[in-house]
Amino acid sequence: MTAASKNIQEQGDQLPPLEKWNPEFCGDIEMRIARDGTWFYGGTPIGRPSMVKLFSRVLWMEDGQYFLKTPVEKVGIDVDDVPFLFVSVEQREGEKGPELVFTSKTDDVVVAGEQYPIRVEHCDQTGEPSPYIAVRFGMEGLIARNVFYELVALAEEREIDGVSHLVIESQAIEYSLGSLNES
Repeated sequence: MTAASKNIQEQGDQLPPLEKWNPEFCGDIEMRIARDGTWFYGGTPIGRPSMVKLFSRVLWMEDGQYFLKTPVEKVGIDVDDVPFLFVSVEQREGEKGPELVFTSKTDDVVVAGEQYPIRVEHCDQTGEPSPYIAVRFGMEGLIARNVFYELVALAEEREIDGVSHLVIESQAIEYSLGSLNES
């Protein structure tokens, strides 16, 4: 099985047991994750992907705030929207039928389904969609625009509560990408 085809549940050996660690809060550090998935330290982008991946593995969320967490300390960081950016999707056949397998910029792999649902928000002013998928520990990832277009291409038109929607399916669960405007 390739790394790209492993579900995040199968990646447990790569993730430390953050849920078991309860360190003291040590304050905030000048680290930020931009909406496009770029990690910054002191206002400068972190250029080493391996360092970003390491930080992403100790990322934790409590009460809507983000932290880097180790067994001995917990430091606060800023996140513009959500901490993960999903940059690819693969459709494959699974035990429950078609599955959508997403891979993030930090190599997290998530199969959309009951444990990792997809949701789409729409901007009140522009109507522009922002698609998200659950990742771990209550955190989510933004689905990149090009990946969202791939989902739209895979979607089928279905009626939900009397309104036409673009719908995709993964692990026998349907997700609306949005309603279709009537002309």
